Amino acid sequence: MTVDTMQVLMYYNNRDVRLEEMPVPTIGSGEILVKVHASGICGSDVMEWYRIKKAPRVLGHEIAGEIIEVGAGVDRFTRGDRVFVSHHVPCNTCFYCLHGYHTACETLHSTNYDPGGFAQCIRIPEINVKSGVYILPDDMSYEEGTFIEPLACVVRGQRLARLEPGNSVLVIGSGISGLIHINLARALGAGRIIATDLSEYRMKAALTFGADAVMHASEDVAAKLPELNDGRLADLVIVCAGALSPSTTALKCVERGGTVLFFAVPEPEVMVPVPMNDLWRNEVTLMTSYGASPFDLEVAMKLLGSRRVQLTEMITHRLTFREGLRGFQLVAGAGESIKVLFEPQRH
Repeated sequence: MTVDTMQVLMYYNNRDVRLEEMPVPTIGSGEILVKVHASGICGSDVMEWYRIKKAPRVLGHEIAGEIIEVGAGVDRFTRGDRVFVSHHVPCNTCFYCLHGYHTACETLHSTNYDPGGFAQCIRIPEINVKSGVYILPDDMSYEEGTFIEPLACVVRGQRLARLEPGNSVLVIGSGISGLIHINLARALGAGRIIATDLSEYRMKAALTFGADAVMHASEDVAAKLPELNDGRLADLVIVCAGALSPSTTALKCVERGGTVLFFAVPEPEVMVPVPMNDLWRNEVTLMTSYGASPFDLEVAMKLLGSRRVQLTEMITHRLTFREGLRGFQLVAGAGESIKVLFEPQRH
């Protein structure tokens, strides 16, 4: 990076991620400039059907870094502050925000930082500065800071699903989001936790991070589940794999009076057949969750800061931007990787 330019990862598709240069963003009044020290790849970053519509673009939204420039009128932050920055922020005044549905807010859906978290520096717009910048505790590393946003999304999902101590939980899909769900459910006092995946590597990871038992996703999960859960199906089923099969499997695995949380969903054109009569007779709740609200982010920071959850052991790869394509391929391939981080300042 020269004085006026910086390195970024430009996303074209999952097989075409290029190291490019862009001008360092110029900030205006009410804005800040953040030097990114760590940036995580989210599973949504490799959802090609979702991302390719706006390509080429700089992705990345799980960042932690250091404020290096402060615009006029900013008095809550100073140069040198270590921060996590939320890319999406709600207005906090619309109908949806006032009724607790912050992630349905149009403002949240339209806000972001410039250009994206896979850049050496990002401009934080005024609205994000006002309600989306959080000072990292002194003992929280930049790496830990990259888990605030993904953990907050999981916090929201389990909060809306009303997970209670002692509830049995089935997590379908043991990628990074599934593993965080397992870890948080364990921290919150869940009873029996069972996980599935197609990867033996990730099944082992599920056991490491809190699952009591695992099943290969190719098995008849609904038939085997009672053998692992005291003769019962699961009180809460969390779908963390974005395909049709996990969604239909989930509907067969939920206990009477239980809940299915669709944390991941299939592509838009895929319709999930729902056995409505069976669910009606058994008072099963189907629900979704998307993103995180400011409250969820605060809870996530407290969970990480108190070490109630410890997620940095999930980091399997720390890469430079020169290894950008490899990072995307690791996550998209769902092989022997869990959390992949970029270190934008390292060459």
